Amino acid sequence: MTAGNDADALDRDIFLRTMLRELSGTLEEVVGIEQASGFFALTGQRIAERSLEMYDVQGDAQKLAEALCDFKRRIEGDFYIVDVTPDRIVLGNRTCPFGSMVANRPSLCMMTSNVFGTLAADAFGYARVDLKETIANGDKGCRVVIDLKRSAASASLSSREYFGE
Repeated sequence: MTAGNDADALDRDIFLRTMLRELSGTLEEVVGIEQASGFFALTGQRIAERSLEMYDVQGDAQKLAEALCDFKRRIEGDFYIVDVTPDRIVLGNRTCPFGSMVANRPSLCMMTSNVFGTLAADAFGYARVDLKETIANGDKGCRVVIDLKRSAASASLSSREYFGE
């Protein structure tokens, strides 16, 4: 940050995003990306559990997709619906809620995976979230695939499974 540059002015939002960036970087360096991702995944799950009452989407993939986009919009993400079927939701994203602070911090993407996975599993009993593209990894946007039914065809190394109660 440079003094006098309004774009870089320190405010609470910038401070908190910078703190999260530094925390994720420290965790990634000390315990590795996989373990750091686990910490952020647990945090995302807890946030999702607190947000469940905001959305009534039981068994409705379209409503779930809209709710996930709304959740991210509220925290200044720019998620949008690419495709919705009864078995799968595909979302895109143009703007990360963490802004430029997410660059090279893939562990922060576990917040998205776990929020989406927890909300989807609560509504459908199961979800598999695959972060196909992420801004954190240098892609121009994010592409998130959420499978709502278990299938061997949907399994990939980059996906995570979630189970409802």
